[in-house]
Amino acid sequence: MRVCGVELKGGEAILCILEYDNGVFVVPKCRQSSFAVSDSAATDNIRAFHAAFVQLMGDYKVDQIAIVQRDQKGKWAGSATSFKLEAAIQLIDMPVQLISPSSIKEQFQRNRLAISFESLELKKFQKLAFEAAYAYQNKSIYGTE
Repeated sequence: MRVCGVELKGGEAILCILEYDNGVFVVPKCRQSSFAVSDSAATDNIRAFHAAFVQLMGDYKVDQIAIVQRDQKGKWAGSATSFKLEAAIQLIDMPVQLISPSSIKEQFQRNRLAISFESLELKKFQKLAFEAAYAYQNKSIYGTE
């Protein structure tokens, strides 16, 4: 199964694709590690983001999307643009799951990585997106909450 982990931060969607096949995790090379939307008030920009995201998911044969959940209010609340991007992703015709930071942390405590994040050839800013994909994969494999 291929999962695309997504961290929504401001006007940007940061992603990481993670595949679990025959008992092995693989991070395939991906042509894009993030999408930025500069003016979310413009409908055409949200539509362009949606179309580009759909295309990327199809090109890489992604089965599931795992989005890092953000607070809706309070000091650490997500931006309005990030919630627009989340809605655009949720409208894609494929399974989308929100995964809380505490659930991600719990999955990492239960199932530690055998290698370091630095050895994965990902950019530092992709770490949370990777963790979301990894946590979702582990949740699916082991059936843990």
